[in-house]
Amino acid sequence: MSSEILPTESGVPRAYRSQLRAQQAVDTRRRIVEASARLFATQGYQATTLTAIAREAGVSAETVKSAASKAELLIAAFEVTFSGSEAAESLAETEIGGGVLDLPDEGFLDAVLERITVANSRGHAVWTVLLGAAASDPVVDAALQGILAHRAADLRMLVAELTARGYMTPAADPDATAAALSFLISPEGYQQLVAQSGWSTERYVTWLHRAVRSELIR
Repeated sequence: MSSEILPTESGVPRAYRSQLRAQQAVDTRRRIVEASARLFATQGYQATTLTAIAREAGVSAETVKSAASKAELLIAAFEVTFSGSEAAESLAETEIGGGVLDLPDEGFLDAVLERITVANSRGHAVWTVLLGAAASDPVVDAALQGILAHRAADLRMLVAELTARGYMTPAADPDATAAALSFLISPEGYQQLVAQSGWSTERYVTWLHRAVRSELIR
């Protein structure tokens, strides 16, 4: 049976109008999340209101309230600023990590660390806010535990990939290496070295490459 697109009284096909509304909804949510990220990063969690987010996003307060709660917007704000994608199960499924496993062995680690640096530079401020909010908001805390669990799984996968590609010896303890990498490449490290200590991005990248390679060849 053919899939007929029926016209409306105005002459615009229903399927087209439905697709348009869906895309508008996606665009609106993106604006809300990006506005939330800007305000959370500059004003913190407590001081940021849904009304302020609506004003920053250029939408009504009701639109923001129907999109998500304040806690949910903080979580989405971190996910989008850090990885470019919401609610992904793995970093490899996000904008920042997409296609990384298809890269050749030569230069693979450099590419991974370059992407991590970009993600940390974009997401470290909102990550700091999220950590603080988790101490008093159970919804944020539950999401934080999920994010940390996904990070641990991603790093175990990365360690296995690095071993398979010859960057580290199979005899190394993969769990210990994953834990060490989690510390080295964390947004907290970027926050402390670049945002707080005033390191340049170039100095941070040089340090990160040296620290990670040193850990892998132990």
